[in-house]
Amino acid sequence: MSPANNDDLDLTSLQDQIDALAAQITKQGAKVREIKKNSSSDADAIAEAVDVLQKLKIEHKELVETMEKNSGSKDDFNRQIFDELILRKMFVVPSFEIHGGVKGLFDLGPPACALKAAMIDVWRKHFILNEAMLEMECTCLTPESVLKTSGHVDRFTDLMVKDVESGECFRADKLLEDAIDAFLENNPTFTSEEREEHLRIQRQADAFSPGEIDDLLIKYDCKGPSGKPYSSSFPFNLMFKTSIGPEGTSVGYLRPETAQGLFVNFKRLLDFNAQKMPFAAAQIGLGFRNEIAPRGGLLRVREFCMGEIEHFVNPLDKSHPKFSTIEDKELVLFGREDQLGSGKTKTVTAGDAVSTGLINNETLAYFMAPTQLFMERIGMDPKRLRFRQHLETEMAHYACDCWDLEIKSSYGWVECVGHADRACYDLDVHSKATKTPMVATQKLDDPVEKEVAKLKFDRKALGQAFKGDQRVVSGLLESLAEDWNTFEPIANALDRNGSTVVDGYEITKDMMTWTKTVKKVHEIKFTPSVIEPSFGMGRILYSLLEHSFYQRDADEQRCVMKFNPQVAPQKCAVLPISSNPETNAVVDEIASSLMESDLSTRVDKSTASLGRRYARSDEVGVPFAVTVDFETLADGTVTLRERDSTVQIRLPKTDVTRLIFDIVHNRSSWEEVKKKYPVVTVNEDDEGNNNPKVGPTTIVKTSRGAFSRPTENII
Repeated sequence: MSPANNDDLDLTSLQDQIDALAAQITKQGAKVREIKKNSSSDADAIAEAVDVLQKLKIEHKELVETMEKNSGSKDDFNRQIFDELILRKMFVVPSFEIHGGVKGLFDLGPPACALKAAMIDVWRKHFILNEAMLEMECTCLTPESVLKTSGHVDRFTDLMVKDVESGECFRADKLLEDAIDAFLENNPTFTSEEREEHLRIQRQADAFSPGEIDDLLIKYDCKGPSGKPYSSSFPFNLMFKTSIGPEGTSVGYLRPETAQGLFVNFKRLLDFNAQKMPFAAAQIGLGFRNEIAPRGGLLRVREFCMGEIEHFVNPLDKSHPKFSTIEDKELVLFGREDQLGSGKTKTVTAGDAVSTGLINNETLAYFMAPTQLFMERIGMDPKRLRFRQHLETEMAHYACDCWDLEIKSSYGWVECVGHADRACYDLDVHSKATKTPMVATQKLDDPVEKEVAKLKFDRKALGQAFKGDQRVVSGLLESLAEDWNTFEPIANALDRNGSTVVDGYEITKDMMTWTKTVKKVHEIKFTPSVIEPSFGMGRILYSLLEHSFYQRDADEQRCVMKFNPQVAPQKCAVLPISSNPETNAVVDEIASSLMESDLSTRVDKSTASLGRRYARSDEVGVPFAVTVDFETLADGTVTLRERDSTVQIRLPKTDVTRLIFDIVHNRSSWEEVKKKYPVVTVNEDDEGNNNPKVGPTTIVKTSRGAFSRPTENII
């Protein structure tokens, strides 16, 4: 398959080729991961698979370049101008900048701080309030036992080595890759077979064991800054480790996610919810990951804000009572079959996706649809949103289904929200580690008969064997006895061998007797499954900045952030046409009225031209600007400018606060407002006289719409 280059290039066919290649890349990437996972010592198999993957990527890149050249579809996003604006207007700045800064750490300036607060406020109302979720705020500092149980202590590790003198740490696989590059560069006379032998090792650098990578670093004479060989490699965990208390004996970590605090509080949350199931708990807070090589600005940082929801549901019934309210919402889905096949997304309603089995269950789909609606609500471009399903090779062994909401930015498609059906894994592991039942009950409309085991314990034998754990063991056995199918293997083992092990406890036949019986069951007990939407607020914030940025057609130097009024850092600017005391008094009056209604306001009384002051407001995304001019002093009216269209209307100053409040709270729109008030013409580029030269106007309604015209003829 090669890129076409004729004048009559079929762009549709070319796009099909690009999509098909993308699917092949996805499939081959999954194959490479599987080979590295299961056959790390098979260097030839890894090399062959990686070679195929690299060739596919090169071919895909060539096709994309051909498409951009012939269709003019290349993204015209100007990163340099965008980055300059973000820094100049202090949306985001490097942390500790005057001390040289620290990679992966950023500070949010006033505009981004207000934007993030407004975005989180919308998130809280959209999810927590609308769904009556139980919100918590859990500590960032987490004991090691909790994260050991969840698997985090043993996860997120990369092999590291140290310089033996300075103690500086390096990532071992990256050192090996760089060392092989340098080795090949210093030996240009190698035959292709010799080069391939070393490249084969380089391609599997991240698949070696600690001992293997240590030997290879020595083989390629890889030395630290001190000039001496590196230390032996060791696993580096991406969590920030610390000690709790002055003794230094209690190990803790800064949490890598917020979810664990909700899981360990499940029993109390269930009690707070009057034992009603299903229910959801939510938390907004900071997570921390000690990234080795943070990059991509706000997309990969060491400290980040997360919004996580844990929806607890019966694993045998994952329907949702409100699913009918969103089943007609269309979603752009990139299922695993399409990723490995056509390479194309599908636009499907949530209802159809569930009925066809593309999305595993109603509850998972129910949260995906509101996520899409939330993104649209805060101003994200719907054309640059999609849900991508995890491939089988990406999913955790316990997960039922996972979909990531990906947002397209200048960095490509970026995962910003994860939607995972985590089954019962989280509650199960914490329950087993702490011997705490994490179960819920469901009352049955009609009692059912069920085969169970009736137990009679020898308390003396239990006490001698388990002492303080006697109640834990008896409770565990009683819970298993609630279902004969669960207890029968234990009974058979005791009859056959006289003993068996249950959850780490050795049970002997003399500790209890049992009888198989039938009882009427009025309620069932179960460990809930967890449906988890997890929002990376920092990534969403960055994507929103990109989606909101544009340059005016007439002047590329005039940058605009088109934030939705609901999340805009400041809702309105108030500008005087003159610096005389009477005009400034009206400005202060209007600004005060706006702020009393919780509408953040920007007042600019500088001597810059009106056009320049409008431009300043546009750069920080202020959606509206009120101008107090000489007519205001005469008749109490002001002009109101809308940022994106630059259209202005004239209205009484007393109407400003109510009008902007209604638009910000989605009770009205700018289109409706234009029909009510006369539109006026103002030359924003007039540097000399910035007073709008308009007389009284009249609204004229025709079949083509409503228009404003001067009341008197212009001579």
